[in-house]
Amino acid sequence: MGSWYSRLLWGGDPDEVNPVSGLSRRDIYLVQKSWAVVYADALANGTELFKGLFRVDPTTLTFFKMLKNVPEEEFGNNFQFRAHVLNLMTSFNQAVINLHQPEVVIVLMNKLGESHRKRRIVKSHFDDLKGVLVKMFIEVLKLDESTLGSWGKTVDFLYKHIFETLSKNEMTS
Repeated sequence: MGSWYSRLLWGGDPDEVNPVSGLSRRDIYLVQKSWAVVYADALANGTELFKGLFRVDPTTLTFFKMLKNVPEEEFGNNFQFRAHVLNLMTSFNQAVINLHQPEVVIVLMNKLGESHRKRRIVKSHFDDLKGVLVKMFIEVLKLDESTLGSWGKTVDFLYKHIFETLSKNEMTS
């Protein structure tokens, strides 16, 4: 079957790397396939992601004034928090489903960086979130090494463009 079948199936060489994103068609496929499982229950999985972040770095909880004096088991009852969770998951979903259009993803991530810069969120907070996300992928989704590698490249691509606008605050402060 060879290369013509592969090109037909993948829309081109599955391992050709996009120079803008650093991702291959295969990387994009693996990320989108595994993300679909997470996004199928966006609210519950996003809530667990934030809870994991708050456990790893309790200072991040201070950015969520609506959760002040609220026990962790009641976070999901707060509509403002739920809206933020869904906003994050939807933003992430838009990035994932548009990975084949890296220039669009760059604009989305720059906007995300800009909005978080205004709230004094810094790079280390995003790094903590990445750690929680990777842990979820390993422990809950049981992703294989190939898929984890594709996720690593994807998160690096996304973060690079979040940090472009996020770091403007650090340079000007």
